[in-house]
Amino acid sequence: MYGVGVRFIDEAVISVRAGRGGGGAVSFHRASYLPKGGPDGGDGGRGGDVVLCASAQLATLEDITLHRVYRAENGRPGQGGRRSGRAGRDLVIELPVGTLVWNMEEGRLLADLTESDQRFIVVRGGSGGRGNARFATPRNRAPRRSEPGGPSEERRIKLELKLIADVGLVGRPNAGKSTLLAALSRAHPRVADYPFSTLSPALGIVPVGIYQRFVLADIPGLAEGARFGRGLGHRFLRHIERTRLIVLLIEAPGTDYRSDFEKLHAELEGFSPELLQRPRLIVMSKADLPREGDCGEPFPFDLEVSALTGDGLKELVDLIADRLGLVREAAC
Repeated sequence: MYGVGVRFIDEAVISVRAGRGGGGAVSFHRASYLPKGGPDGGDGGRGGDVVLCASAQLATLEDITLHRVYRAENGRPGQGGRRSGRAGRDLVIELPVGTLVWNMEEGRLLADLTESDQRFIVVRGGSGGRGNARFATPRNRAPRRSEPGGPSEERRIKLELKLIADVGLVGRPNAGKSTLLAALSRAHPRVADYPFSTLSPALGIVPVGIYQRFVLADIPGLAEGARFGRGLGHRFLRHIERTRLIVLLIEAPGTDYRSDFEKLHAELEGFSPELLQRPRLIVMSKADLPREGDCGEPFPFDLEVSALTGDGLKELVDLIADRLGLVREAAC
């Protein structure tokens, strides 16, 4: 889960500006022993780039929203004695792994930062201008021209975070997703006995045996009509778009399991029909509570679990691990 005082922000719009290039110098060598010194104006330094870098230490875009404009350093102008100006420092902006970078003007995806330490130069600095020493020729031994520094790039970009997890937990509010995440991993999501106690996605690492593990994502509950903006809406569903397996959680004290399933199915379809093609498990949660029963024929759950008593949890971990193995084999 995220630390105290840290807000989960998964969208941000900022402007990024690279540094301008430094201008070239117009200078002539002067010395008492060399009455006809030649041109010695140095080149300007190039402007700094703005570089986006994925960091596994970040889980939200909150820090990015502290500023609206990010600027790299300008290059310094050239000097006499053929001394080049110093290049501007690059500005490195750290973002959470899983951040997509969009060009706001064109609506075009520029980068998808899916790996830790992955870098992307979003705008490049201007080139340094040439000093007058560069323009000396046999016919023009005392040029008085130089070049200005090159212009820098500037963009307005949208940052969109999609968590990277192997498995996504999907269910209605108060279906027990956060309790299950806490029982399977060391995550400590907020758990309460009222709907929408989960207000932002949470990640947990679930061990499988000694050497294996998978990452489990819990997203806020999907109320009926979430695709129309009810409850918390369904925008958090973007955080399961990268998952390889979806676990649909339906709580035991329901009156019509099939109806609950169809409502979740409709919300997934309303967000992205592609999610319906994703491998999935249908799991009954809170299996320790009294059941009112399913109207009609029994619903074919893949498994029944209770995070409170621990019943079915090992079987669930093993089943998820097996399904993930099959997904990996199919992708090879």
